[in-house]
Amino acid sequence: KEFKKLGDLIEIDRRLYQKGYQHWAIYVGDGYVLHLHGDSGTSCAKPGKDGRATVKKEKLEDVANNDEYRINNRLDNQYEPRPIKDILQDAENLVGREFPYNVLSSNCEHFATLVRYGNPLSQQVQFKYITASVGNYRLTLARFTTVSL
Repeated sequence: KEFKKLGDLIEIDRRLYQKGYQHWAIYVGDGYVLHLHGDSGTSCAKPGKDGRATVKKEKLEDVANNDEYRINNRLDNQYEPRPIKDILQDAENLVGREFPYNVLSSNCEHFATLVRYGNPLSQQVQFKYITASVGNYRLTLARFTTVSL
């Protein structure tokens, strides 16, 4: 596997076994990552019954299980990563906290990019807008699609 640096974004490919998405975590050192985790051992794509997910600090190998993973800091050319000391301090303070989970607006990728960049971003989810006009009425429909980058 690649050499990981503190604060790296880790993309775990869940496409083969769990319905075509990537799980995201942030590397915090000594083989550990910080990530959102749902009920019953599931990753963040399946939040708990109450629509919330918990921040966990776990071994990357355990989180990835048998899935492929890679370092993916692709947004570094658009956003400056926060100082490592701030990332690590926030990581320790967030462990065990629960957050609302929404696949469109607050998923595991949003969480990981928030910790790294200070900005919740998800390139996995894109919105498509369709606007139609009928007579004097204008209707805008939005739907989301997932994309693999």
